[in-house]
Amino acid sequence: MATVPLPADPIAEAHRQWGAHGWGDVADGMAAVTSVMRAHQIMLSRVERVLKPHGLTFARYEMLMLLLFTRSGALPMAKASARLQVHPTSVTNVVDRLEAVGLVQRQAHPSDRRTTLVEITDAGRELAMATTAELNTVVFGQPGIDQEAVTSLVDVLTDLRRDAGDFVAPDS
Repeated sequence: MATVPLPADPIAEAHRQWGAHGWGDVADGMAAVTSVMRAHQIMLSRVERVLKPHGLTFARYEMLMLLLFTRSGALPMAKASARLQVHPTSVTNVVDRLEAVGLVQRQAHPSDRRTTLVEITDAGRELAMATTAELNTVVFGQPGIDQEAVTSLVDVLTDLRRDAGDFVAPDS
């Protein structure tokens, strides 16, 4: 579904209004946060247009890719939760849905009865590879900004994530 461009940038107008109402000292921060949130909506919409015909959400796609990138194709559910940075209940829901359509399966851990492994199936591997090829062409290869801007954006967002405690930076 194509959207009709607005005649003016609403974030720029909000920035102007912030200043006019006495909040000029935080107007840039408001515009930055609002811009990132709108960019998130745009990017997620592009990704979902690719994934939806394959019966995937971004969360399900992320799980398939996480498993695809492991040596054995399997991870403990708790480790998947930590790596995806989501609540264990969310991982359970994603795994339930993927398992229902044969893309992953649960396995008992070979040495720890308390741990359940989630393992990608051959069908899951095939779908992960096919959707990744499509995402690489349609979304990741065409992010909507030039390569220099992509590099700068990743650097800025990496700083934001690190400063928020998202990860510990390796020693330089």
